Amino acid sequence: MPSGFHSKQRVLSRNNKNHKIRKSLKYSVLDGSAWAAMMGLTQNYITPYALNLKATNSQISLLSAIPSLLTAISQFFSPNLQEKAGNRKNLILPMVFLNALMFIPILLVPFLFDSNRVWWLLGFMTISTVAGAVVNPAWGSMMADLVPMKIRGKFFGSRGMINGLTTLVFSFIASGILTAFDQEGNFTGYVIIFCAALVFRIGSWYFLTKQYEPVQKTSKDGSPSMAALFKQVGSSSLGKFILYIILIDFCVAMSGPYFSVYMLHDLKFGYIPFTLVCSAGPVANMIFLQYWGRRADAAGNLKVVKIASILMPIVPLLWLGSTNVVYLMGANMFSGFVWAGFSLSSVNYVYDSCDPAISHKQLAVFNGMDCLAGFLGFLLGGLIVDKLPVLFGYQFRSIFVLSGLGRALVVVFLIRQLTEVRHVAAVSTWDLMKLKVNNRGHRNGRIK
Repeated sequence: MPSGFHSKQRVLSRNNKNHKIRKSLKYSVLDGSAWAAMMGLTQNYITPYALNLKATNSQISLLSAIPSLLTAISQFFSPNLQEKAGNRKNLILPMVFLNALMFIPILLVPFLFDSNRVWWLLGFMTISTVAGAVVNPAWGSMMADLVPMKIRGKFFGSRGMINGLTTLVFSFIASGILTAFDQEGNFTGYVIIFCAALVFRIGSWYFLTKQYEPVQKTSKDGSPSMAALFKQVGSSSLGKFILYIILIDFCVAMSGPYFSVYMLHDLKFGYIPFTLVCSAGPVANMIFLQYWGRRADAAGNLKVVKIASILMPIVPLLWLGSTNVVYLMGANMFSGFVWAGFSLSSVNYVYDSCDPAISHKQLAVFNGMDCLAGFLGFLLGGLIVDKLPVLFGYQFRSIFVLSGLGRALVVVFLIRQLTEVRHVAAVSTWDLMKLKVNNRGHRNGRIK
């Protein structure tokens, strides 16, 4: 057989693979949009739903803590589940479908149970959350194979911007629906938004079925055990980064569940002002994802993480400044700006650091430990929130301060230990923030 024939076959095979990848990335955007619609309909309204079911502060904390704990545990089993499933999509698809179906018992809680409603909600939410989260290492590994390293910031920034806009739109739609049915003991609004969330999550599942899964690389030296990877936390470049992220997220989780309770119970916000404040963060996040993504591609993910980390302790402290709706919208917009850079670049740093052959295991360690840190943060917050002193007229403000101080301590003591894993140009923080980055990342009086 002529060598030219083999060369042509290789070119055709490569072109076919590239075509599949391009289509898969488009389907990934559609999957993300459907998922974002589900999140917009639900993420800000589980706490109000629980409050309407007469949840206490401790139960609100557990509604975040228990799913987080079991999600953490599920991550440690995820690589074995993937290996038994045969490939990544064989794990992802049934779990995402289960995640969607769990909205049915969630919306039926007020009608099926006369007592212990919050505990039933907690059980169904936990199953739904764990089913959706157990696929994260497999999904992250697949996306790391699909998205070339040099455009990850741009791709995930654009995808995140679309997701943010979708989440925002559907959050306002949910707010309008709940306002229309805002009567004591009337759960019709929640039934509508949870039904819609079910439909969109099934749509997300459909777009996942259409995505191409590249064959995962195998390690020549054999796959290390999960225990061996755990031992690297705090020592390797990836391990030090994981330790840093989980400590930040621990401090964030302490106060996380209480911003909604603070607005709804203490400040007596209705659904419209509550949604305006909650949506301000996603708006800013959506606006600045591409801004941060281009800069991360040009100057490295760690550079963006460090800038966002310096600003992060300020985020909860801003909630002490005023109870005015417009002010709190501004505070949450600042939060969205900071978290856009931190979240996007943190995930991409982990993708850059992972070995493709064992990325599902490394991501499982990262996700599992992060969820465990979240659980411990939620649990600590629930244990101490009612015992903290009143600060400037409101008890919840004390836990906001504790969260901010904790973040600051983590940043001060650990951030200098982190190192970039990509070769990137040295760019000052000032230049990175003020100059424009072109699509190719070259400098024409601009940042490389």
